[in-house]
Amino acid sequence: ILATILSLIVYWTIRDRYRVRNLNGKHIFITGCDTGLGNSLAKWLDKKGFCVIAACATEKGSQELQSCSSLSLKTVNLNLADSNSIAMAVVFVTEQTAGKGLFGLVSSAEGTAPVGPTDWLTIEDFHSVLDVSLLGLVEITLKLLPLLKKAEGRVVNLINAKGLMAFVGGGYSLSKWGMEAFSDTLRIEMQHFGVKVSIVEHGFFKAEVNSDIFEKYLFKLWNRLTPEIRDSYGEKYL
Repeated sequence: ILATILSLIVYWTIRDRYRVRNLNGKHIFITGCDTGLGNSLAKWLDKKGFCVIAACATEKGSQELQSCSSLSLKTVNLNLADSNSIAMAVVFVTEQTAGKGLFGLVSSAEGTAPVGPTDWLTIEDFHSVLDVSLLGLVEITLKLLPLLKKAEGRVVNLINAKGLMAFVGGGYSLSKWGMEAFSDTLRIEMQHFGVKVSIVEHGFFKAEVNSDIFEKYLFKLWNRLTPEIRDSYGEKYL
Protein backbone atom coordinates (compact mmCIF):
# COMPACT_ATOMS: atom_id res chain seq x y z
CA ILE A 1 0.00 0.00 0.00
CA LEU A 2 2.82 2.39 0.89
CA ALA A 3 4.57 1.65 -2.41
CA THR A 4 1.33 2.36 -4.30
CA ILE A 5 0.86 5.68 -2.49
CA LEU A 6 4.46 6.72 -3.20
CA SER A 7 4.07 5.73 -6.85
CA LEU A 8 0.95 7.88 -7.16
CA ILE A 9 2.70 10.84 -5.55
CA VAL A 10 5.60 10.53 -7.99
CA TYR A 11 3.16 10.20 -10.91
CA TRP A 12 1.18 13.30 -9.87
CA THR A 13 4.38 15.29 -9.35
CA ILE A 14 5.70 14.41 -12.81
CA ARG A 15 2.31 14.99 -14.44
CA ASP A 16 1.90 18.42 -12.88
CA ARG A 17 5.28 19.51 -14.24
CA TYR A 18 3.81 19.25 -17.75
CA ARG A 19 0.59 21.09 -16.93
CA VAL A 20 0.28 24.35 -18.88
CA ARG A 21 -0.34 27.30 -16.58
CA ASN A 22 -1.17 30.98 -17.16
CA LEU A 23 -3.20 30.31 -20.28
CA ASN A 24 -4.15 33.92 -20.91
CA GLY A 25 -2.05 35.47 -23.65
CA LYS A 26 -0.92 32.14 -25.08
CA HIS A 27 -1.78 31.97 -28.79
CA ILE A 28 -2.64 28.72 -30.56
CA PHE A 29 -3.14 28.49 -34.33
CA ILE A 30 -5.29 25.61 -35.57
CA THR A 31 -5.87 24.57 -39.18
CA GLY A 32 -8.96 22.79 -40.50
CA CYS A 33 -11.48 24.41 -38.15
CA ASP A 34 -14.56 24.33 -40.39
CA THR A 35 -15.66 20.97 -38.97
CA GLY A 36 -14.35 17.89 -37.18
CA LEU A 37 -11.48 17.75 -34.73
CA GLY A 38 -10.12 21.19 -35.57
CA ASN A 39 -13.50 22.79 -34.93
CA SER A 40 -14.03 20.96 -31.63
CA LEU A 41 -10.51 21.71 -30.44
CA ALA A 42 -10.80 25.42 -31.25
CA LYS A 43 -13.98 25.66 -29.13
CA TRP A 44 -12.47 23.67 -26.26
CA LEU A 45 -9.21 25.66 -26.10
CA ASP A 46 -11.19 28.90 -26.35
CA LYS A 47 -13.18 27.92 -23.27
CA LYS A 48 -9.94 27.04 -21.48
CA GLY A 49 -8.72 30.62 -21.94
CA PHE A 50 -6.22 30.30 -24.78
CA CYS A 51 -6.05 32.94 -27.51
CA VAL A 52 -7.23 30.76 -30.40
CA ILE A 53 -6.59 31.63 -34.05
CA ALA A 54 -8.73 29.27 -36.12
CA ALA A 55 -8.07 28.74 -39.82
CA CYS A 56 -11.13 27.90 -41.89
CA ALA A 57 -11.37 27.02 -45.57
CA THR A 58 -14.77 28.70 -45.99
CA GLU A 59 -16.42 31.91 -44.84
CA LYS A 60 -19.38 29.88 -43.61
CA GLY A 61 -17.08 27.84 -41.37
CA SER A 62 -15.57 31.01 -39.90
CA GLN A 63 -18.95 32.56 -39.16
CA GLU A 64 -20.38 29.43 -37.53
CA LEU A 65 -17.30 29.04 -35.32
CA GLN A 66 -17.32 32.68 -34.24
CA SER A 67 -21.02 32.52 -33.41
CA CYS A 68 -20.44 29.94 -30.67
CA SER A 69 -17.08 31.14 -29.31
CA SER A 70 -15.77 34.02 -27.22
CA LEU A 71 -14.66 37.33 -28.67
CA SER A 72 -11.02 36.38 -28.10
CA LEU A 73 -11.20 33.63 -30.76
CA LYS A 74 -10.12 34.93 -34.15
CA THR A 75 -10.61 33.27 -37.51
CA VAL A 76 -8.68 33.52 -40.75
CA ASN A 77 -9.45 32.08 -44.17
CA LEU A 78 -6.84 29.57 -45.31
CA ASN A 79 -6.40 27.55 -48.48
CA LEU A 80 -3.50 25.19 -47.83
CA ALA A 81 -3.11 24.51 -51.55
CA ASP A 82 -2.37 28.22 -52.18
CA SER A 83 0.98 29.70 -51.09
CA ASN A 84 -0.44 33.23 -51.20
CA SER A 85 -3.24 32.25 -48.83
CA ILE A 86 -0.69 30.65 -46.51
CA ALA A 87 1.45 33.79 -46.57
CA MET A 88 -1.52 36.00 -45.67
CA ALA A 89 -2.48 33.69 -42.80
CA VAL A 90 1.07 33.86 -41.45
CA VAL A 91 0.94 37.66 -41.55
CA PHE A 92 -2.36 37.56 -39.63
CA VAL A 93 -0.92 35.23 -36.97
CA THR A 94 2.18 37.44 -36.65
CA GLU A 95 0.00 40.49 -36.07
CA GLN A 96 -2.22 38.72 -33.54
CA THR A 97 0.68 37.38 -31.48
CA ALA A 98 2.16 40.91 -31.29
CA GLY A 99 5.76 39.89 -30.70
CA LYS A 100 4.96 37.20 -28.11
CA GLY A 101 5.53 34.29 -30.45
CA LEU A 102 3.23 31.35 -31.10
CA PHE A 103 2.58 28.97 -28.21
CA GLY A 104 1.04 26.22 -30.34
CA LEU A 105 0.42 25.10 -33.91
CA VAL A 106 -2.15 22.35 -34.41
CA SER A 107 -2.50 20.88 -37.90
CA SER A 108 -5.67 18.93 -38.58
CA ALA A 109 -6.63 19.78 -42.17
CA GLU A 110 -7.23 17.00 -44.69
CA GLY A 111 -7.54 17.13 -48.45
CA THR A 112 -10.20 15.31 -50.44
CA ALA A 113 -9.52 11.65 -50.99
CA PRO A 114 -10.43 9.99 -54.31
CA VAL A 115 -10.93 6.33 -53.47
CA GLY A 116 -10.09 3.67 -56.02
CA PRO A 117 -7.35 1.49 -57.46
CA THR A 118 -4.14 3.34 -58.25
CA ASP A 119 -4.39 2.94 -62.01
CA TRP A 120 -7.80 4.61 -61.96
CA LEU A 121 -6.13 7.81 -60.74
CA THR A 122 -4.27 10.69 -62.35
CA ILE A 123 -1.47 12.82 -60.92
CA GLU A 124 -4.06 15.56 -60.34
CA ASP A 125 -5.90 13.20 -57.96
CA PHE A 126 -2.72 12.84 -55.94
CA HIS A 127 -2.17 16.61 -55.94
CA SER A 128 -5.69 17.24 -54.63
CA VAL A 129 -4.73 15.44 -51.42
CA LEU A 130 -0.98 16.01 -51.08
CA ASP A 131 -1.12 19.75 -51.80
CA VAL A 132 -3.34 20.19 -48.74
CA SER A 133 -2.66 17.32 -46.33
CA LEU A 134 1.11 17.22 -46.78
CA LEU A 135 2.76 20.04 -48.71
CA GLY A 136 0.38 22.72 -47.45
CA LEU A 137 0.84 21.68 -43.82
CA VAL A 138 4.61 21.50 -44.27
CA GLU A 139 4.68 24.98 -45.83
CA ILE A 140 2.69 26.70 -43.12
CA THR A 141 4.72 24.92 -40.42
CA LEU A 142 7.97 26.15 -41.96
CA LYS A 143 6.71 29.73 -42.12
CA LEU A 144 5.52 29.69 -38.50
CA LEU A 145 8.67 28.15 -37.03
CA PRO A 146 10.23 31.55 -36.17
CA LEU A 147 7.17 32.41 -34.04
CA LEU A 148 7.17 28.96 -32.44
CA LYS A 149 10.87 29.22 -31.59
CA LYS A 150 10.35 32.64 -30.07
CA ALA A 151 7.71 31.31 -27.66
CA GLU A 152 9.38 27.91 -27.21
CA GLY A 153 6.03 26.51 -28.26
CA ARG A 154 4.84 23.23 -29.64
CA VAL A 155 3.64 21.66 -32.89
CA VAL A 156 0.85 19.09 -32.69
CA ASN A 157 0.01 17.18 -35.87
CA LEU A 158 -3.29 15.29 -35.82
CA ILE A 159 -2.91 12.30 -38.13
CA ASN A 160 -5.59 9.76 -38.90
CA ALA A 161 -4.08 6.40 -37.96
CA LYS A 162 -6.09 4.73 -40.74
CA GLY A 163 -3.84 6.53 -43.19
CA LEU A 164 -0.84 4.59 -41.90
CA MET A 165 -2.22 1.45 -43.52
CA ALA A 166 -2.00 1.32 -47.31
CA PHE A 167 -5.57 0.09 -47.72
CA VAL A 168 -6.59 2.43 -50.54
CA GLY A 169 -4.97 3.93 -53.62
CA GLY A 170 -4.28 7.66 -53.93
CA GLY A 171 -2.59 10.35 -51.89
CA TYR A 172 -4.35 9.81 -48.56
CA SER A 173 -1.97 7.24 -47.08
CA LEU A 174 1.00 9.02 -48.68
CA SER A 175 0.10 12.25 -46.91
CA LYS A 176 -0.18 10.53 -43.51
CA TRP A 177 3.14 8.72 -43.85
CA GLY A 178 4.70 11.97 -45.06
CA MET A 179 3.46 13.94 -42.06
CA GLU A 180 4.77 11.23 -39.73
CA ALA A 181 8.25 11.49 -41.26
CA PHE A 182 8.17 15.29 -41.31
CA SER A 183 7.08 15.42 -37.66
CA ASP A 184 9.74 12.95 -36.48
CA THR A 185 12.51 14.87 -38.23
CA LEU A 186 11.22 18.24 -37.01
CA ARG A 187 11.02 16.95 -33.42
CA ILE A 188 14.72 16.13 -33.37
CA GLU A 189 15.75 19.42 -34.97
CA MET A 190 13.55 21.64 -32.78
CA GLN A 191 14.74 20.20 -29.46
CA HIS A 192 17.65 22.64 -29.56
CA PHE A 193 15.19 25.56 -29.58
CA GLY A 194 12.86 24.23 -26.87
CA VAL A 195 10.05 23.57 -29.36
CA LYS A 196 8.10 20.33 -28.81
CA VAL A 197 6.66 18.35 -31.72
CA SER A 198 3.93 15.77 -31.12
CA ILE A 199 1.89 13.40 -33.26
CA VAL A 200 -1.64 12.48 -32.22
CA GLU A 201 -2.81 9.44 -34.18
CA HIS A 202 -6.59 9.23 -34.07
CA GLY A 203 -9.12 6.87 -35.59
CA PHE A 204 -12.19 7.52 -37.72
CA PHE A 205 -15.07 9.44 -36.21
CA LYS A 206 -18.67 9.08 -37.28
CA ALA A 207 -18.81 12.70 -38.44
CA GLU A 208 -15.85 12.14 -40.78
CA VAL A 209 -17.21 9.13 -42.67
CA ASN A 210 -19.59 9.92 -45.51
CA SER A 211 -20.20 6.93 -47.75
CA ASP A 212 -22.04 9.11 -50.29
CA ILE A 213 -18.85 11.09 -50.94
CA PHE A 214 -16.79 7.91 -51.37
CA GLU A 215 -19.37 6.48 -53.75
CA LYS A 216 -19.48 9.71 -55.75
CA TYR A 217 -15.70 9.67 -56.20
CA LEU A 218 -15.74 5.99 -57.12
CA PHE A 219 -18.27 6.40 -59.91
CA LYS A 220 -16.55 9.56 -61.13
CA LEU A 221 -13.29 7.65 -61.47
CA TRP A 222 -15.01 4.66 -63.10
CA ASN A 223 -16.82 6.77 -65.68
CA ARG A 224 -13.65 8.48 -66.88
CA LEU A 225 -11.63 5.27 -67.33
CA THR A 226 -10.59 4.17 -70.79
CA PRO A 227 -12.53 1.18 -72.13
CA GLU A 228 -9.39 -0.99 -71.84
CA ILE A 229 -8.92 -0.33 -68.11
CA ARG A 230 -12.64 -0.61 -67.40
CA ASP A 231 -12.84 -3.98 -69.20
CA SER A 232 -9.80 -5.27 -67.31
CA TYR A 233 -11.66 -4.77 -64.00
CA GLY A 234 -15.22 -5.44 -65.09
CA GLU A 235 -18.60 -4.42 -63.70
CA LYS A 236 -18.43 -7.12 -61.01
CA TYR A 237 -15.34 -5.52 -59.49
CA LEU A 238 -17.09 -2.14 -59.34
